Amino acid sequence: MEPTGIWILLIGTVVVALLFSAINGFHDAANSIATVVSTRVLSPRTAVLWAAFFNFVAMFVFAHRVADTISKTIHIQQEIRFTSRSCWPGWWGPSRGTF
Repeated sequence: MEPTGIWILLIGTVVVALLFSAINGFHDAANSIATVVSTRVLSPRTAVLWAAFFNFVAMFVFAHRVADTISKTIHIQQEIRFTSRSCWPGWWGPSRGTF
């Protein structure tokens, strides 16, 4: 597979993963909010505020653990470095070298 095809595949995979994550998050948030609202534990406004707050806090508490688990279970054989130069090669032109 040529390098352009690999980049298209990589970018496509990342886009699909991000879309799935966003859609899945919508469903998870709706389910958790609906449970506390339907049982009248919290008002709808309070439930949304609590969900927003705790989702924001969880990003800082658990984010590194998720990334650490993924890096330990998935072994990448080839190193891929993302730099501004590799993402935007047109800014430097061919005379500045290759990446």
